Amino acid sequence: MQEEFYRIKRLPPYVFAEVNRLKAEYRAAGVDIIDFGMGNPDMDTPPHIVEKLVETVRRPRTHRYSSSKGIPGLRRAQAGYYARRFGVELDPETEIIATLGSKEGLANLAMAITAPGDVMLVPNPSYPIHPYGFMIAGGTLRHIQTLENGVFDPEAYMRALDRAVLHSVPKPVALVVSFPSNPTAQLANLDFYAELIAFAKKHEIWVLSDLAYSEIYFDGNPPPSVLQVEGAKEVAVEFTSLSKTFAMPGWRMGFAVGNERLIGALTRIKSYLDYGAFTPVQVAAAAALNGPEDCIAEIRATYKSRRDVLVDAMGRAGWEVPPPPATMFAWAPIPEPFREIGSMAFSKILLKEAAVAVSPGVGFGEYGEGFVRLGLVENEQRIRQAARGVKQVLGNADALKDAYKENAA
Repeated sequence: MQEEFYRIKRLPPYVFAEVNRLKAEYRAAGVDIIDFGMGNPDMDTPPHIVEKLVETVRRPRTHRYSSSKGIPGLRRAQAGYYARRFGVELDPETEIIATLGSKEGLANLAMAITAPGDVMLVPNPSYPIHPYGFMIAGGTLRHIQTLENGVFDPEAYMRALDRAVLHSVPKPVALVVSFPSNPTAQLANLDFYAELIAFAKKHEIWVLSDLAYSEIYFDGNPPPSVLQVEGAKEVAVEFTSLSKTFAMPGWRMGFAVGNERLIGALTRIKSYLDYGAFTPVQVAAAAALNGPEDCIAEIRATYKSRRDVLVDAMGRAGWEVPPPPATMFAWAPIPEPFREIGSMAFSKILLKEAAVAVSPGVGFGEYGEGFVRLGLVENEQRIRQAARGVKQVLGNADALKDAYKENAA
């Protein structure tokens, strides 16, 4: 009875657990942690969305069980969003399902389509649910390196996919892509998606696209949807979320859209597992999608302002942070004096010496080593305060590095 449970045994140790433990320990001791570690939006949900929730929750009938696949008005609202934003037509009845955030949708679709031993092609570095949703479901992972020197190279990525298919037994069942990317903030264009869809059709592989950061972009055109590629719905499904777009992370509202067979499989799995989000949350989510878009622009502008302050302040402190083109994260190389000890050690030193929390890149996969992720979830004053602490750490790099090595020995 002491042996670990099968699915738990398959999961590797949670890399972020040590940093989270230290954060909790320091906070308990009264230390004010400037926390760039978790991507937890700190902005208020727009008032008209909150008001719709309050209005709806006063109706007793909305307190009953809801619809697992999402109320019809919400699915129609998501179809309207895709038509306006991407020019993609979706059938609300067969090609859209509401999920409890994109993370839950990804995990349950993995359960729906994965047989024990199925090979899944997953990005690395990656948001953890992308690989481990399949691992929990009993699948086998083949990690695809997504970065070359910290930058996404579509040609190198497609070559890696070719090798993965050639050397995988059995043949891969599905692949995951996520642009704009968490954690790397990299972007992909429609030419890449067209090549990806052609590849998937050739090899009969499902494509699962995570587009949670579709509205958080800064310097160029809005990120595209993979479903804009002609014929993409034959092999692809896409996940979106209201968490970042409307500053609604705790509301847990997302969607899966696209291929009818995949949406049907997810719908069937979810019908056994839940009754959907609380109806007032779904009604408010529909109001968000159907309502004014100036709040989206305001949220985006806040992230851009924070990004610019972070890049400037850290640069003045001696840490060159590449400006992310999208998402609410910066993907930053470890400052040169600390590179030899790795992202976990550097994260611990920043936390202890500067009260600044970041996420070690290795927590997103082995190819994330050498980098850390910083969330744009602190205000500009706190960002500048963090930069002052970083400057002190960099100014004392040799002594701090040597002390860490001695303690680790």
